[in-house]
Amino acid sequence: MIFEFNTGRALLKANMSLPMDISIPLRAGADNVNAFHLPPFTRKPFAIGDFVGAVKAGGPCNVYDLAFNPHGNGTHTECVGHISPKEESINDCLKEFFFHARLLTIDPVRHNNDLVIMNEQILPFLDNAPQALILRTLPNTEAKLNFQYSGSNPCFLHHEAAKSIANAGVLHLLIDTPSVDKEEDGGDLLAHHAFWNYPENTRMNATISELIYVPNAVKDGDYLLNLQIASFVNDASPSKPVLYPLI
Repeated sequence: MIFEFNTGRALLKANMSLPMDISIPLRAGADNVNAFHLPPFTRKPFAIGDFVGAVKAGGPCNVYDLAFNPHGNGTHTECVGHISPKEESINDCLKEFFFHARLLTIDPVRHNNDLVIMNEQILPFLDNAPQALILRTLPNTEAKLNFQYSGSNPCFLHHEAAKSIANAGVLHLLIDTPSVDKEEDGGDLLAHHAFWNYPENTRMNATISELIYVPNAVKDGDYLLNLQIASFVNDASPSKPVLYPLI
Protein backbone atom coordinates (compact mmCIF):
# COMPACT_ATOMS: atom_id res chain seq x y z
CA MET A 1 0.00 0.00 0.00
CA ILE A 2 1.31 3.44 -0.95
CA PHE A 3 0.76 6.34 1.45
CA GLU A 4 1.09 9.96 0.36
CA PHE A 5 2.11 12.44 3.05
CA ASN A 6 2.36 16.20 2.71
CA THR A 7 4.95 17.65 5.10
CA GLY A 8 4.09 21.22 4.15
CA ARG A 9 7.33 21.43 2.20
CA ALA A 10 7.17 18.28 0.11
CA LEU A 11 4.81 15.47 -0.87
CA LEU A 12 6.27 12.12 0.23
CA LYS A 13 5.23 8.66 -0.86
CA ALA A 14 5.94 5.69 1.38
CA ASN A 15 5.51 1.95 1.07
CA MET A 16 3.35 1.04 4.06
CA SER A 17 3.73 -2.69 3.43
CA LEU A 18 7.35 -2.59 4.66
CA PRO A 19 7.26 -1.36 8.29
CA MET A 20 10.52 -1.27 10.26
CA ASP A 21 9.94 -1.18 14.02
CA ILE A 22 12.84 0.60 15.76
CA SER A 23 11.57 0.23 19.33
CA ILE A 24 12.84 -2.03 22.10
CA PRO A 25 9.84 -3.86 23.57
CA LEU A 26 9.18 -3.81 27.29
CA ARG A 27 9.89 -7.29 28.64
CA ALA A 28 9.54 -8.26 32.26
CA GLY A 29 12.71 -9.40 33.98
CA ALA A 30 16.28 -8.37 34.58
CA ASP A 31 17.47 -9.23 31.06
CA ASN A 32 15.52 -6.34 29.52
CA VAL A 33 17.38 -3.13 28.66
CA ASN A 34 17.72 -0.87 31.68
CA ALA A 35 19.26 2.46 32.69
CA PHE A 36 19.64 4.98 35.53
CA HIS A 37 19.56 2.30 38.24
CA LEU A 38 15.80 1.99 37.84
CA PRO A 39 14.11 -1.25 38.87
CA PRO A 40 13.29 -3.62 36.00
CA PHE A 41 9.86 -3.86 34.44
CA THR A 42 7.67 -6.25 36.43
CA ARG A 43 4.47 -8.05 35.48
CA LYS A 44 2.34 -10.03 37.91
CA PRO A 45 -1.26 -11.28 37.89
CA PHE A 46 -3.83 -9.28 39.79
CA ALA A 47 -5.47 -11.26 42.60
CA ILE A 48 -8.46 -10.56 44.84
CA GLY A 49 -10.47 -13.07 46.83
CA ASP A 50 -10.74 -16.26 44.77
CA PHE A 51 -9.86 -14.46 41.55
CA VAL A 52 -6.40 -14.71 40.05
CA GLY A 53 -5.64 -12.94 36.78
CA ALA A 54 -3.60 -15.70 35.16
CA VAL A 55 -5.06 -18.46 33.05
CA LYS A 56 -2.02 -20.69 33.70
CA ALA A 57 -2.78 -20.39 37.43
CA GLY A 58 -6.40 -21.41 36.96
CA GLY A 59 -7.92 -17.98 36.41
CA PRO A 60 -10.56 -17.30 33.72
CA CYS A 61 -8.45 -14.63 31.98
CA ASN A 62 -5.13 -12.84 32.14
CA VAL A 63 -5.21 -9.58 34.13
CA TYR A 64 -1.68 -8.45 34.90
CA ASP A 65 -0.42 -5.52 36.95
CA LEU A 66 2.48 -3.78 35.24
CA ALA A 67 5.16 -1.69 36.96
CA PHE A 68 7.78 0.18 34.95
CA ASN A 69 9.51 3.51 34.48
CA PRO A 70 9.43 4.66 30.85
CA HIS A 71 12.72 6.56 31.18
CA GLY A 72 14.83 3.48 31.78
CA ASN A 73 12.90 0.34 30.90
CA GLY A 74 12.69 0.60 27.11
CA THR A 75 11.95 2.84 24.17
CA HIS A 76 10.15 5.97 25.28
CA THR A 77 9.17 9.40 24.00
CA GLU A 78 9.26 12.44 26.25
CA CYS A 79 8.15 16.06 26.08
CA VAL A 80 9.41 19.21 27.77
CA GLY A 81 7.51 18.13 30.88
CA HIS A 82 10.58 16.01 31.59
CA ILE A 83 12.47 19.14 32.72
CA SER A 84 9.63 21.55 33.52
CA PRO A 85 7.95 22.11 36.90
CA LYS A 86 4.66 22.41 35.02
CA GLU A 87 4.91 18.70 34.22
CA GLU A 88 3.54 19.02 30.70
CA SER A 89 2.11 15.76 29.32
CA ILE A 90 3.38 13.91 26.26
CA ASN A 91 -0.28 13.21 25.47
CA ASP A 92 -0.88 16.96 25.12
CA CYS A 93 2.38 17.87 23.37
CA LEU A 94 2.41 15.19 20.66
CA LYS A 95 -0.64 15.69 18.46
CA GLU A 96 0.68 14.53 15.06
CA PHE A 97 2.16 11.11 14.41
CA PHE A 98 3.58 10.94 10.88
CA PHE A 99 6.82 12.72 9.97
CA HIS A 100 9.52 12.99 7.38
CA ALA A 101 12.54 11.44 9.13
CA ARG A 102 16.25 11.09 8.43
CA LEU A 103 18.35 8.24 9.80
CA LEU A 104 21.99 9.06 10.46
CA THR A 105 24.68 6.70 11.78
CA ILE A 106 27.26 8.40 13.99
CA ASP A 107 30.55 7.15 15.46
CA PRO A 108 30.87 9.13 18.72
CA VAL A 109 34.24 10.71 19.42
CA ARG A 110 36.29 10.90 22.59
CA HIS A 111 35.75 14.28 24.28
CA ASN A 112 36.82 15.03 27.87
CA ASN A 113 36.98 11.29 28.63
CA ASP A 114 33.42 10.78 27.35
CA LEU A 115 32.04 9.41 24.09
CA VAL A 116 30.09 12.27 22.55
CA ILE A 117 28.15 13.04 19.36
CA MET A 118 29.68 16.37 18.42
CA ASN A 119 28.14 19.34 16.65
CA GLU A 120 30.45 19.05 13.64
CA GLN A 121 29.28 15.46 13.07
CA ILE A 122 25.67 16.63 12.83
CA LEU A 123 25.86 19.93 10.95
CA PRO A 124 26.49 18.52 7.42
CA PHE A 125 23.22 16.62 7.56
CA LEU A 126 20.94 19.47 8.65
CA ASP A 127 20.51 21.18 5.28
CA ASN A 128 16.85 20.93 4.31
CA ALA A 129 16.33 19.25 7.67
CA PRO A 130 13.41 16.84 8.03
CA GLN A 131 10.84 16.93 10.81
CA ALA A 132 12.53 14.08 12.66
CA LEU A 133 16.17 13.06 13.08
CA ILE A 134 17.13 9.53 14.10
CA LEU A 135 20.64 8.96 15.48
CA ARG A 136 22.13 5.45 15.40
CA THR A 137 25.42 5.16 17.26
CA LEU A 138 28.35 2.86 16.62
CA PRO A 139 29.08 0.16 17.49
CA ASN A 140 25.56 -1.04 16.71
CA THR A 141 24.91 -4.56 17.94
CA GLU A 142 21.93 -6.49 19.25
CA ALA A 143 23.43 -6.10 22.74
CA LYS A 144 21.55 -2.80 22.83
CA LEU A 145 18.33 -4.79 23.20
CA ASN A 146 19.17 -5.89 26.75
CA PHE A 147 22.18 -3.82 27.81
CA GLN A 148 22.40 -2.74 31.46
CA TYR A 149 23.44 0.90 31.06
CA SER A 150 23.44 1.96 34.71
CA GLY A 151 26.86 3.27 35.71
CA SER A 152 28.36 2.69 32.24
CA ASN A 153 28.54 6.37 31.17
CA PRO A 154 27.13 5.71 27.67
CA CYS A 155 27.67 8.12 24.80
CA PHE A 156 25.50 11.23 24.60
CA LEU A 157 24.76 14.29 22.48
CA HIS A 158 26.78 17.47 22.92
CA HIS A 159 24.47 20.35 23.81
CA GLU A 160 25.77 22.41 20.86
CA ALA A 161 24.66 19.60 18.54
CA ALA A 162 21.24 19.58 20.22
CA LYS A 163 21.03 23.33 19.69
CA SER A 164 21.90 22.99 16.00
CA ILE A 165 19.28 20.29 15.56
CA ALA A 166 16.65 22.53 17.15
CA ASN A 167 17.74 25.57 15.11
CA ALA A 168 17.39 23.51 11.93
CA GLY A 169 13.71 23.01 12.74
CA VAL A 170 13.85 19.33 13.69
CA LEU A 171 10.87 18.66 15.97
CA HIS A 172 11.48 15.04 16.89
CA LEU A 173 14.84 13.65 17.94
CA LEU A 174 15.32 9.90 18.32
CA ILE A 175 18.47 8.26 19.69
CA ASP A 176 19.58 4.74 20.66
CA THR A 177 21.16 5.74 23.98
CA PRO A 178 19.40 6.05 27.37
CA SER A 179 19.56 9.85 27.19
CA VAL A 180 20.65 12.69 24.96
CA ASP A 181 22.60 13.89 28.02
CA LYS A 182 25.43 12.43 30.04
CA GLU A 183 24.37 9.85 32.63
CA GLU A 184 25.80 11.88 35.52
CA ASP A 185 25.92 15.60 34.73
CA GLY A 186 24.91 17.17 38.02
CA GLY A 187 21.34 17.63 36.81
CA ASP A 188 22.26 20.14 34.08
CA LEU A 189 20.59 18.21 31.20
CA LEU A 190 22.11 20.68 28.74
CA ALA A 191 21.08 18.83 25.59
CA HIS A 192 17.49 18.50 26.76
CA HIS A 193 17.34 22.22 27.50
CA ALA A 194 18.99 23.14 24.18
CA PHE A 195 16.71 20.93 22.07
CA TRP A 196 13.52 22.21 23.70
CA ASN A 197 14.91 25.77 23.89
CA TYR A 198 13.74 25.77 27.49
CA PRO A 199 12.77 28.02 29.19
CA GLU A 200 13.27 31.07 26.94
CA ASN A 201 11.15 30.06 23.94
CA THR A 202 10.04 26.52 24.65
CA ARG A 203 9.25 24.24 21.71
CA MET A 204 6.16 22.64 23.20
CA ASN A 205 5.50 20.31 20.25
CA ALA A 206 9.03 18.89 20.13
CA THR A 207 9.85 15.41 21.49
CA ILE A 208 12.85 13.29 22.35
CA SER A 209 12.74 9.50 21.99
CA GLU A 210 15.46 7.45 23.68
CA LEU A 211 16.51 3.80 23.86
CA ILE A 212 15.49 3.01 20.30
CA TYR A 213 17.27 0.28 18.32
CA VAL A 214 17.81 0.53 14.56
CA PRO A 215 19.06 -2.74 13.02
CA ASN A 216 22.03 -2.51 10.68
CA ALA A 217 19.85 -3.70 7.81
CA VAL A 218 18.04 -0.35 7.90
CA LYS A 219 20.15 1.98 5.76
CA ASP A 220 20.87 5.64 6.44
CA GLY A 221 18.56 7.98 4.57
CA ASP A 222 15.08 9.46 4.59
CA TYR A 223 11.93 7.63 5.70
CA LEU A 224 8.36 8.16 6.80
CA LEU A 225 8.18 7.90 10.59
CA ASN A 226 5.09 6.87 12.51
CA LEU A 227 5.70 7.80 16.16
CA GLN A 228 3.25 5.88 18.34
CA ILE A 229 2.72 6.49 22.07
CA ALA A 230 0.32 5.36 24.75
CA SER A 231 -2.10 8.04 25.92
CA PHE A 232 -0.39 8.66 29.24
CA VAL A 233 -0.84 11.93 31.11
CA ASN A 234 2.85 11.98 31.99
CA ASP A 235 6.03 13.60 30.75
CA ALA A 236 6.96 10.39 28.91
CA SER A 237 5.33 7.31 27.46
CA PRO A 238 6.59 3.98 26.17
CA SER A 239 6.64 4.40 22.42
CA LYS A 240 6.83 2.51 19.15
CA PRO A 241 8.55 4.43 16.33
CA VAL A 242 8.08 2.70 12.99
CA LEU A 243 9.86 3.58 9.74
CA TYR A 244 8.53 3.15 6.22
CA PRO A 245 10.69 3.41 3.09
CA LEU A 246 10.05 6.29 0.70
CA ILE A 247 9.45 5.59 -2.96
